[in-house]
Amino acid sequence: MPTLTYVKGLPTPAEELNSLGLTKFEMFLTAYSSVFHKAACETANHLLTVNSFHNSSWNTHLQKTYGISRRHATGVIKFTEGAVNSSKESRKLHIKTLEGKLKSLNSWITKSEKKLSDSAKFYAKKNWRNSKTGCRFPLSCSLRFRNTNWNNLRFQIHNKKRRAYKLSQQIEHLITAPIQIVIPRDQVFIVGSKSESFGNSACQWDGNIIKFRVPACLESKFGKQVITKLGNFDRNINRLPKDGAKTWHFYYKHNKWNAAVKFTPVPIERVSRHCAYGCIGIDMNPGSIGWAYIDKDGNLKSHGQIPLQMGLPSGKQDAQIVHACLHLARLATIFACPIVCEELDFSSKKEELRERGRKYARMLSGWAYNRFYQLLDSILSNRGIYLMKVNPAYTSLIGLVKYARQYGLASDEAAALAIARRGMRLTENLPGSITAYLSVKDGKHVWSLWNQLNRLIRKSSIKRHSFYAISNWGSLVKQWSEKSDKSKQRR
Repeated sequence: MPTLTYVKGLPTPAEELNSLGLTKFEMFLTAYSSVFHKAACETANHLLTVNSFHNSSWNTHLQKTYGISRRHATGVIKFTEGAVNSSKESRKLHIKTLEGKLKSLNSWITKSEKKLSDSAKFYAKKNWRNSKTGCRFPLSCSLRFRNTNWNNLRFQIHNKKRRAYKLSQQIEHLITAPIQIVIPRDQVFIVGSKSESFGNSACQWDGNIIKFRVPACLESKFGKQVITKLGNFDRNINRLPKDGAKTWHFYYKHNKWNAAVKFTPVPIERVSRHCAYGCIGIDMNPGSIGWAYIDKDGNLKSHGQIPLQMGLPSGKQDAQIVHACLHLARLATIFACPIVCEELDFSSKKEELRERGRKYARMLSGWAYNRFYQLLDSILSNRGIYLMKVNPAYTSLIGLVKYARQYGLASDEAAALAIARRGMRLTENLPGSITAYLSVKDGKHVWSLWNQLNRLIRKSSIKRHSFYAISNWGSLVKQWSEKSDKSKQRR
């Protein structure tokens, strides 16, 4: 089951402060964190050197070496295993990202070299002036740079090859290089269990007072246990159960000790009904979030846009994202329906940022897509609203072709309508006037037709705003298909 974590700063009651301005609990955390850090570093080195890890024997070793109990040693092992696994996954992701960048770079180099070779062959012909197809990359000069576009492209290819060589060397180094793990200081981690009282035998919290069992190595200085007033975790929707396992993590940040508790949340009553009774589809774009609500028959009943401002600092950006998520949660509560969104992955696109241009890179890097859906999932789950994720294939095209002009919707609202219908498992067939001019074999999926139409639109010079003025797609698709057939015959 999914887990939640609540965090708050450790209170410092005036009656508990000593001459240094610290509480006894803070003094204990400072002393025990050094022991925890040494044990975690030794455990990390052991995990990286052995092939098979024996939890029980290593737990006993930590107890004897550092004078801690079995529960304290379990916290050290679990914390270190998480750090080691995270480092390994980060290394794999780093190598995968570099390999994607190298693949994109080599593809760009291959296409650019072919562009130059095709252009040179074109100008080598005697009757190139009378050619009907034209040159793929015509030769031109720039008075500003005092160079030809061919020389400029050759210079770019040269630099790209140098970068490709560096990336290949970096990948080879990362594959064989040992993994380095950073174990932060001033950390204390205690694993809980549902079979123990208050969810944790070493660190018990009754909703107000927290009691930490002191390990044997520090009992002479702090006694058998340290106690402090922690209070409650104030939340508008508090899902912290009274029973169940509670794992505690104390860490020092911004000159203050913080307490974090991880737990299995209390289930809440489901507000949204089944998707067969209607859905809200959302389509996120850099400047706005379009939403559309459809009823049980798949017909549009309501729609709108939530504006988003780009280029904000992280704090203000999170604030506007939370505001948008709360607005969507209110809509889902009013209509008592789930929210449907696209399941997108921008990792491959981010690997091509250097080849796509500065404007595209700036737009994609400043687009907080993952952060939006992370906050949306958290907010909706706390309110009993189900979030569905669907395949994003051709949703924007379907919305523009079928619904933009019909309902007078913006492009993101039309895409949100197509997303909501896909969440209800409704089929999106092409209009009959279009399918008459597209050749698809029998038994093919309907997306084959949308794929053909998408290719024709890309080859044409039609712009996005032109979709609202097209009344007869059949004649337009006929012209595009005839042009593509003629170009194939010439080849």
